Amino acid sequence: MKHIFKKGTDETKPVLLMLHGTGGTEEDLLPIANMIDPTASVLSVRGNVLEHGMPRFFRRLQEGVFDLEDLVFRTNELNDFLEEAANKYSFDRKNIVAIGYSNGANIAGSLLVHFQYSLKGAILLHPMVPRRDIEVPEAANLPVFIGAGTNDLICSAEETIELAELLEKAGANVDVHWESFGHQLTRPEIDAAKEWYKHQFTT
Repeated sequence: MKHIFKKGTDETKPVLLMLHGTGGTEEDLLPIANMIDPTASVLSVRGNVLEHGMPRFFRRLQEGVFDLEDLVFRTNELNDFLEEAANKYSFDRKNIVAIGYSNGANIAGSLLVHFQYSLKGAILLHPMVPRRDIEVPEAANLPVFIGAGTNDLICSAEETIELAELLEKAGANVDVHWESFGHQLTRPEIDAAKEWYKHQFTT
């Protein structure tokens, strides 16, 4: 998978796995990684699917309707890539925190519901529920931050609440932060994610 790896100055910190939204690239979320933790290593990945020329991490049948077969395939692909990247760049595969926006948040959520402890934690910015037809593996005390919009037209508040409950039922510790700016990323949302990350992984 096309990607960027930047080695951090503190290798004890989690590796930040950056996963862009539809139409983004591996460059898009680098500034956010730097805001969250400028000392951490960063692995920023580009999705392998194109939708009208726009990179995505998996196909969809229409707005809000995932191609579940492709989602499973691409989730496996990303999980395998993380193993390869950990070997190539000599970092701990078990020390990855995903930071995903929109489509990137959905593939990160898919990692959580398909592979037990595939991530040490996750910051999911405007995610949807990846699967409703499988049992989520146990995720005891797994820290998850969800950034959501009360008036998000792409990811409804109900969808956010459903995802939080799904992960909590599996044992995850989920914090939901609400803003009222629709589907867009906002600085207050990133600041809240930074404080959450600081509390979870640096104190």
